[in-house]
Amino acid sequence: MSSADNPATPISIVSLADEEDARACARLMCSSEPWITLGRSYETSLAVVADPTREVYLTRDRSGLAGFLVLCMTGAFVGYIQTVCVDPRCRGRGLGSTLLQFAEQRIRRTSPNIFMCVSSFNEGARRLYQRHGYEVVGELTDYIVEGHSEILLRKTFGSITSFVSER
Repeated sequence: MSSADNPATPISIVSLADEEDARACARLMCSSEPWITLGRSYETSLAVVADPTREVYLTRDRSGLAGFLVLCMTGAFVGYIQTVCVDPRCRGRGLGSTLLQFAEQRIRRTSPNIFMCVSSFNEGARRLYQRHGYEVVGELTDYIVEGHSEILLRKTFGSITSFVSER
């Protein structure tokens, strides 16, 4: 039984280490939803996970890559969760929540605000993020794919001013 089969089994989340891990992440991304609907190619997926301005974290089970995160810790939305990708065989077992909690812990060391977008058609992810306290702050219509929106979400633990003054 893999850790993905048993949610009580602790999982480890590690930084992306090498090109083979990057290629595995890109393969998983371009072959699963929502990226299929978004038209994400392997090459584009690889560029996302290999971007040196991003932090990429992954987790494995006995079958291989189980999921990964891509975080953006620079720019206008410091603390932006760019990607939460869970292998379809591991979905519904708490791995998405575990990756999300890891991302939140990482981001909260730098910012009191966490941002992400979720595709309007990605109902399962929308429910997950809502359960974790994310609120809709905007909608980008026809942003990636015509006929679908990207919903901008935010989870906050306070203002930037309060966060900076506490440091």
